[in-house]
Amino acid sequence: MANLFSDPLFLMQIVASLGATGVVAGILAGLLGVGGGIVIVPVLYFLFQTFGVSADVSMFVAVGTSLATIIATSVSSVRSHHKKGAVDWTLLKNWTPGVVVGVIAGTVLASFLKGEVLTVMFSILAFIVALRMLFSKTGGHFRDGLPGQPLEFVFAFIIGSISVMVGIGGGSISVPILSAYNFPMRKAVACASGIGLVIAIPGAVGFIISGFGAAGLPVGSIGYVNLLGFVLIVPMTVLCAPLGARIAHSVNPTYLKKAFAVFLLITSIKMFAGTF
Repeated sequence: MANLFSDPLFLMQIVASLGATGVVAGILAGLLGVGGGIVIVPVLYFLFQTFGVSADVSMFVAVGTSLATIIATSVSSVRSHHKKGAVDWTLLKNWTPGVVVGVIAGTVLASFLKGEVLTVMFSILAFIVALRMLFSKTGGHFRDGLPGQPLEFVFAFIIGSISVMVGIGGGSISVPILSAYNFPMRKAVACASGIGLVIAIPGAVGFIISGFGAAGLPVGSIGYVNLLGFVLIVPMTVLCAPLGARIAHSVNPTYLKKAFAVFLLITSIKMFAGTF
């Protein structure tokens, strides 16, 4: 990565691209309840490879760094939604144990499974959920009210385990699940921001620990978390997450749901195509 510091123009391009990534990730975090990882992971994955880092190591560092940035993004997003009274703290309290257990399991599994397998699994799931939200005549839900335990623990476990393995905040999974039970869309987005925080903290710590001593890490990395990427992305995500939250509270919930479905559909196709 020596050329990063020896070429001022190249350095400016890197700073600009990561800053723009932070803007998009922050707005998405506030608007749709996603942690921004769906944007950050692909950018970092390809960026690290331009520095000569292997594809395998790039993926792990991209995921770990994404989780670290989601901590800051989620805090900003949750605070903005809380001011508008949209965060269901009871739901977060009930789902946190399942999410944490899922994150621990997902972090362990990530070291045994290939990234391509996980990406394909998530892409297929996201594609199906997006189509259901777009075209279901019932508006994407099949019953009113959450199902209670133990099914909610299972949902939380799935959200935590899958999200941490692919470096996302969980909104791409939790929002469709809550929507399926006719949970208010704005509250679902707000709660997804909180779930992202629960996922990101233990997830980032896990990737730091598991990455200690790994060969071929990019400069400025602590385990599988790259501090350069973190420092350049986080300020913009924190600044822009409140903007996304304001937009979320100013549009029709139906439009918000459809916008999220389109976003999820496009993301699933891109992730699937990127594995080949």
